[in-house]
This record gives sequence, structure tokens and C-alpha cells, in this order.
Amino acid sequence: MQQDLKPVRVFLEVARLQSFSAAAKSLQMTPASITRIVARLEENFGQQLLIRTTRQVSLTSTGALVAARYQPLVDAFDRVKLDLDREMQPYRGRLSVNAPMSLGLRLMPELVDSFKLAYPNIDLDIRLTDRLVDIVSEVCDLAIRVSSPPTDKSTIWRKLCEVPLTAVAAPSLFDRHPRPKTPDALDQNLCMSYGDSNEPEVWRFHKDGVKRAITTGTSIHSNSGDLLYRLACKGTGIAVLPEFHVRDGITNGDVEVVLPDWHLPPLWLSLYYPPYEALPPLVATFTDFFEAYLADERGFNFAK
Repeated sequence: MQQDLKPVRVFLEVARLQSFSAAAKSLQMTPASITRIVARLEENFGQQLLIRTTRQVSLTSTGALVAARYQPLVDAFDRVKLDLDREMQPYRGRLSVNAPMSLGLRLMPELVDSFKLAYPNIDLDIRLTDRLVDIVSEVCDLAIRVSSPPTDKSTIWRKLCEVPLTAVAAPSLFDRHPRPKTPDALDQNLCMSYGDSNEPEVWRFHKDGVKRAITTGTSIHSNSGDLLYRLACKGTGIAVLPEFHVRDGITNGDVEVVLPDWHLPPLWLSLYYPPYEALPPLVATFTDFFEAYLADERGFNFAK
């Protein structure tokens, strides 16, 4: 099939570059072979497809029609071949991965380095964003998410583990403000809000069956967990962040846990995918490596 398409590919490349010599260079062929292939294609069609002058090459009206009809077919063939190659070769190909910013900056450098050592023939395209991407329209093979339990029914979610949320602040904050003993004692203006929308965040604390919902203030709102954490370290306010984000800061004393006797609903660490009938082997390869890496190297508890 590839060989059958070769004359069409040659013709389309000449038409695109408007030059036989440029097409020959692009396709790594000789100008004579390019000229011969196009001439044979014109003979098969019984029509002149290209107008040759000393300065440029241009399409005839028939050539323009042929190019317009064949280009989508060639593109579709190439997409199918790429998909089939990825299906058949779980250790070779290109994979597009989306991950949240904070987790990506902390986790992905070491993970990608280890993955490339294990699978040098898999190319990775990694995009970091805290926005929940439309995994179908944005052509993403899989995404890593730290989020509330999903409500989207059109994609495939694989929960890996729960991620505790922790309210933290710098000890110096409580040199200037009273240390709260209960959620009701939180100063709303000190509660920094996380989210993509302009709506304030709601922190839902619980303890021994008692629940308290605290709406954060409007003093500081950001869609960056890294920024909120750094502000918390400076004593600017209180932030609620995933435990992996604040673990080192608690250990070294940069921040302390606020309301340690109260708990917040955990997030999910999940992988989610387009609606595959079955995971493509290339995607399955990364999925298995990702889960093993987090369990072995980062101590994530994957007990669901």
C-alpha cells in the first residue's frame, strides 16, 4: 500500500514545495526520479497535473483537483498506520501525557528519567496544567490528575490512591494571629483560596461525625498550589494542599499543620484516558511503569 501511494506522495510534495528539486531533497530522492514518477502519474490520469516553468512549478486545474482529493486520503492513511504501529509496538512510539503542575514539577523529572532509561524508544510529550483537560479534543493519550472524584462519564478513570489534604501555615503566622482550635475559629481573611474559577474555595472539615464547611476569603485566590504554598511558608495565610506538596515543609518546620485533629476529604490520584475499548499497549506500558514507580520510589500507598 505504501508503494502504491508513493507516486501520489511525490506529486503532493512537488505541489506543496512548487519545485521538483526541493521535493527531491525533501524526499531524499533524485530530481530525475521525481520527474519520472510525476510524468508517469500524469500519463495514468491522461491529464497534465503540473505546469513547469524555469522559475516555478504550479498546479493545473486538474492537478489542483487531484491534490485536493488525495491529500485527505494520504493523511488519513498515515493516521491509521500510526495508530496501528502504536497498537503493535508497546515499547516504541510517541506518547502524550498531561499532568498537574505541582505534581509534575515534583515527580516527573525523576520519573521521566527512569522511564527513558527503561524505554529509550518511547518519545514523551509532557504538558503540565492544573486545568482538567478535555482529553478527547486535545488529543492526549492519558492524563494524571489529583482531583475530587470524577463526575465525567465519557472518559475512563483509574483511581490509584487517595491523596490526603492538609491545612498548613507558617508558625510565624500565629505570632501575629491566634492559633485556631476549631474550624469555626478560622479567620476567613487568612484562608487562601485555590481554584480556576473566581469562586472562593470551601474547606469541609470533619471530626468524630461533626462537620464544618468553611468558605475561604477573597484576600488571596490562585490557581497555583505552588504559589499558595510559598505564601503559606512566608506566613501570609493558611492554605489547604495535597499532603505530598507539604510533607517536606512540615518535616523541616517551614509550615505546621493547622487543626491537626480535624480532617478534610481526600483527593484522588488518578489516571484518565480517552474512551478506549482497551488500553493501547503503549499507554499500558506507561501506566504500569507510573504505578510501579510511585509505589516503589515515592512510597505512595495504592490500597484503594
